[in-house]
Amino acid sequence: MEGHKIVDKIISNIEKVIVGKRKTLEFAMISILSEGHILLEDVPGTGKTTFAKTLAKTIGCGFNRIQFTPDTLPSDVTGVSIYNMQKGSFEFVKGSVMNHVVLVDEINRASPKTQASLLEAMAERQVTVDANTYILPRPFMVIATQNSIDSIGTYHLPEAQLDRFFMKLSMGYPNKEEEKNMVNKFLLNRQWREVNSVTDEYEICSMQDEVMKVEIHEDLVDYILKITQLSRNNEEITLGISPRATLDWIKGAQAMAYCRQRNYVIPDDVLEVFEPIIAHRILLSSETRMKRVSEKKVLSDIRGMIRIPIL
Repeated sequence: MEGHKIVDKIISNIEKVIVGKRKTLEFAMISILSEGHILLEDVPGTGKTTFAKTLAKTIGCGFNRIQFTPDTLPSDVTGVSIYNMQKGSFEFVKGSVMNHVVLVDEINRASPKTQASLLEAMAERQVTVDANTYILPRPFMVIATQNSIDSIGTYHLPEAQLDRFFMKLSMGYPNKEEEKNMVNKFLLNRQWREVNSVTDEYEICSMQDEVMKVEIHEDLVDYILKITQLSRNNEEITLGISPRATLDWIKGAQAMAYCRQRNYVIPDDVLEVFEPIIAHRILLSSETRMKRVSEKKVLSDIRGMIRIPIL
């Protein structure tokens, strides 16, 4: 497989702008290769928007940005049919979601109705407007951001929408050396955020097809299914791992193996992508939340009940 070389080129190119976030960038690449969407949750000013714009530019794909506000309408997202008086017919005007990489900034600031307008696009790669269906381009990826500390003027993301996000990631603050490196880039080159494309949408689609051919042993699939079943029969969990999440976990493990230059999945691949793919999709019981037990802790306990297979 030659695709892993392109993966390294993509990550290295993004690192010209996003400093010290190698693991986050690797997970982002796994999301792209798995045809998944990303939810970025972090405090303001940590580079969420810059990351999305740099990623789209690096992979040579089209980019749209939607700033979600309380008065953002579903038609702003999906598009709208407008009557053309000269032609005497309706014409479809594309919404912001009609592109390869779509940044939904502060997704939790829009009303639930507007948030719901993304559901079809994220799950089925299409939008339906006035009974007409429009297929979205491939590759297609939604990168949504939300601030972890805001509560006033925000709406809770419903479980149905959270389950459509392949991964939930966090940029986090850089350490002192990383921030110094960023400052030096800023002082020495005012155009430091401008990067060139290192690939294009056709190569990305080819890599996505190659990932689906990565082999995963039936023992590893059985391990994943056992964890899934335990999450659905656990007193600390109200909403367990969904079938969609199960498939995403498998795809994530295949993509991880692909990035590691292998055409087969090993147990480490399965374990490494487990938390960012699964943790945001489960719903803890009210008693568990009152005890301030995190999703990560509950999932870690469940994982400890099942022995990982040795291949």
